[in-house]
Amino acid sequence: MRAAPGPTRLPRSLLVLGGTSGIALAVARRLIARRTRTVWLAGRPSPALEEAAAHLRALGADVRTVPFDALDPESHETALGKVFAEGPVDMALLAFGVLGDQAYDEREPLNAVRVAQTNYTGAVSAGLVTARSLQNQGHGSLVVLSAAAGERARRADFIYGSSKAGLDTFAQGLGDALYGTGVHVMVVRPGFVRSGATAGREAEPFAVTPEEVATAVELGLRRRSETVWVPGVLRLVTSVLRHLPRAVFRRLPL
Repeated sequence: MRAAPGPTRLPRSLLVLGGTSGIALAVARRLIARRTRTVWLAGRPSPALEEAAAHLRALGADVRTVPFDALDPESHETALGKVFAEGPVDMALLAFGVLGDQAYDEREPLNAVRVAQTNYTGAVSAGLVTARSLQNQGHGSLVVLSAAAGERARRADFIYGSSKAGLDTFAQGLGDALYGTGVHVMVVRPGFVRSGATAGREAEPFAVTPEEVATAVELGLRRRSETVWVPGVLRLVTSVLRHLPRAVFRRLPL
């Protein structure tokens, strides 16, 4: 975990991009239990988004829903601009994304493109709009949910993994660009997360729960970390895998 100097306080206001994400909602619950009082849940209008908002309201937060579509970048300026016009945002959590279906997406390239557009190009647009707004207000954290899968392409999920690799590189560069402006960018790299999005899939080694990711996010915020691995051992594991010769890597059951 690489950290910038100086601790930070937990946010009083939170913007969630991907308001129905199980991981994002676990983070929101944890932060509401600590200090957060205002939450914007941004996502496509749906019963699931309204249910998520009602759940967080029951925990004592003032929760508002915001229409947001990752696949419609032309709307991002307007949609997110309305949020920042309502008041300062202490933390924005970029949590939207899709896993896709590797075997099916290889046969149907348009589905693979949708994975890439959601996880990468949609995130680039929303990330830049959000970062500029945080910079204009002079403070705030942008937390980006990346994935350990982006560290090295695997046969089993290289479409998803490549989209997360792009997102991860973008977020790291954005963090460097914003260094010294008062805006903190933190990249979170979980391994396999047991959640609704992965229901029916066989769990991989070092699997974690959304709550464990939320705990790591809180600790990272307190330390003002720039990179967070969940679980922490994945940092070592992925480093070893990344440096394996390709001929060896191909033989692994990954």
